[in-house]
Amino acid sequence: MAQQAYMTETDNGGSGPERRGNRFRRLLGRLVTGWRGDPRIWRRGIVTAVIAVLLALVMLLHAQIPNAIGNLGSLTETFLPWIGVLVPLLVLVGLVRKSATALIAVVLPAVVWLNLFGGLLSDKTSPGGDLTIATHNVNADNTDPSGTARDVAASGADVVALEELTAGAVPVYEKALRSTYKYHSVQGTVGLWSKYPLTGVRAVDIKLGWTRAMRAAVSTPSGEIAVYVAHLPSVRVKLEAGFTARQRDKSADALGEAIADEKLPRSVLLGDLNGTMNDRALNAVTSQMRSTQGAAGTGFGFSWPASFPMARIDQILVKGIEPVTSWTLPETGSDHLPVAARVKVDTTAS
Repeated sequence: MAQQAYMTETDNGGSGPERRGNRFRRLLGRLVTGWRGDPRIWRRGIVTAVIAVLLALVMLLHAQIPNAIGNLGSLTETFLPWIGVLVPLLVLVGLVRKSATALIAVVLPAVVWLNLFGGLLSDKTSPGGDLTIATHNVNADNTDPSGTARDVAASGADVVALEELTAGAVPVYEKALRSTYKYHSVQGTVGLWSKYPLTGVRAVDIKLGWTRAMRAAVSTPSGEIAVYVAHLPSVRVKLEAGFTARQRDKSADALGEAIADEKLPRSVLLGDLNGTMNDRALNAVTSQMRSTQGAAGTGFGFSWPASFPMARIDQILVKGIEPVTSWTLPETGSDHLPVAARVKVDTTAS
């Protein structure tokens, strides 16, 4: 009796790996049986398949989308990585519709997306480096500038750029950062704080009529570098005008010219460019410099909006300098996230 009771309890109450495996095989068998012999699996889901092909073409040919109408090309390129979110949705539709045609077609945008952005998903960070740099759009409406300054300084950055500084908030940032950074300069609404001496400080004209960009030479222990800080004009998405970015594009061209004329062989650009590395309108800048996030980060490094980051518009770009690691800092009182990078200034060192 005891043996029989033991066997009965085990058979009825057991839920080990074998039972779960049998259940999964039964479900899979039902799925295969439901599709087998169904001639309509190739005729269903044509619309889903067409959408999948169109998504692949948008990603593959995004550079050919014209900017003449509402800067549609730049708008697409700003949020290009998010097209990948539609791929699993199309897979789900294909499964629900039991459409082999749709599921095969969805492979195309998946492959194109992985070709464009798959490299960003891997960890490209490495140890070393001799300089840590950071940039943050602190937001003119920030209600806690002192706390924001302390948060950025806590990153351990040797050089910090701040954008969207108001005249009233500048003294607060200066006081909060004074103990960490011996040298600093504020030009218009942008500023640079450094542990190392600054020389050749000047405003950079980006065709706005007021100052939102600057340049300074920083004398680091590994050599002198030119550091540019810029806050390009904002862009807007309007129903009647599309992606309005004409002033931003004009300023980007002017900034690109200034960087191209730089005499020092090593330079860094820190700031809010109000555009991503994919946006062709920033080619005057991005064609000359490397993104630390793209070269040595993990993931996309989205920085805006801080509450739910959807795009990396805050950039650290370098020329003649080797990125080692790049990351996004925790949220502050701003609507942007700070971004930071560790770089190797002395590229001749082993």
